[in-house]
Amino acid sequence: MKILGIETSCDETAAAVVENGRKILSNVLASSSSIQSKSGGIIPEIAAREHVTSILPVIKQALFQALLADKNTNFEDIDDAKLVAWARRNIDAIAVTAGPGLIGCLLVGVETAKALSYAWTKPIIPVVHTLAHLYSNWLVKKSPPKMPAVVLTVSGGHTDLLLMKNHGEFQILGSTRDDTAGEAFDKIARSLGLPFPGGPQIQKLAKSGDLKTLVLPRPLLNSNDLDFSFSGLKTAAIREIKTGRYKNDDLAASVQDAICDVLVRKTLRAVEKFKARTVLLAGGVAANTYLRDLLIKKSPVLVEVPPINLCTDNATFVASYAYFNYHPITWKKINAESDTFSTLEKYAMVETTKSKVR
Repeated sequence: MKILGIETSCDETAAAVVENGRKILSNVLASSSSIQSKSGGIIPEIAAREHVTSILPVIKQALFQALLADKNTNFEDIDDAKLVAWARRNIDAIAVTAGPGLIGCLLVGVETAKALSYAWTKPIIPVVHTLAHLYSNWLVKKSPPKMPAVVLTVSGGHTDLLLMKNHGEFQILGSTRDDTAGEAFDKIARSLGLPFPGGPQIQKLAKSGDLKTLVLPRPLLNSNDLDFSFSGLKTAAIREIKTGRYKNDDLAASVQDAICDVLVRKTLRAVEKFKARTVLLAGGVAANTYLRDLLIKKSPVLVEVPPINLCTDNATFVASYAYFNYHPITWKKINAESDTFSTLEKYAMVETTKSKVR
């Protein structure tokens, strides 16, 4: 089964074709991060306009790459008509991120997918971005991860702990009460005068820093739940930056250590509590090598981490998620949902108000 995945939840316009949930036939991405960096962060309206400009060329390129990878085709000259004919014949379904994310950005992808579903008479699968991230782990391994698994999805938009018992069987264990880990990285980086996105910049700067110079708070580290909070840590770090008492690389190292320490210790607490056999790391912050190494070092069970190029937003894991959670609905019933919990309840049937573990 070949699924066309479409992703527009934030500032990346992405499309990919994935076969049987595991084999990437194409992966195309157009990012507006260079534009967003001028303002130090993502401006939703600008991101949405960039999606409008990029969405059709990106999908066309993804289909073109998949066609070239298809050994059963022998087109000598490929024009738009032949590309559409190939897609109608070979694409089995269309998957699109329905949420959560920036509503204006989501609308571009959702409405495009609905139009293609109607025009090509193909089934359409709504995808939950928070859950889809973890399927990047299915795109690189010969054997699937062992269940049950504790999933840490951590990015600029999400910081969530989940228990995965099987495809379609998820339980929310904890989530952030305020800022996400990625948001904390970005805002602290801005205070340090670093360009957007801030996470990679802090990681780079931290390599020459001494994390023992400054010990930052670890909010909710010893709470009786699996929730996160990074607002207080962010505020404390920014306050220390303003004093000018510490070098920037030492501050960066301390910030990175504090954030990653909380993420790892909460994750391992969940592993112990639920007797997990695997830890799955996913999301943009999963590209942070300090976090990856710390989690692998501390975990008593196998930690699955996707390659760095599949951690950040792309459409390969959207298509993979759709294959393993294949619940197509009519295009008339799909709507963009900006809120995490409403998206989980509507499209993943996760009872968000009851499933948090306190």
